[in-house]
Amino acid sequence: MSKGRGVSGYTHIQKQLDDYANQHNPNNHAYWDNLDNHANQCNPNNDAYWSSRQSDDNEEDDD
Repeated sequence: MSKGRGVSGYTHIQKQLDDYANQHNPNNHAYWDNLDNHANQCNPNNDAYWSSRQSDDNEEDDD
């Protein structure tokens, strides 16, 4: 039984396996890009913070 960690070669193609490995390898730019993106989306002083929440705010106003 799977514990929900990682990806399997039985259920994913090689490109998906490579992408997953790159995003979890600190020696790869994709790893740091993912962390930077997350940090930007959590920082109210960054435009990415507001753009990531823009659609959520609009949905609440429509009700």
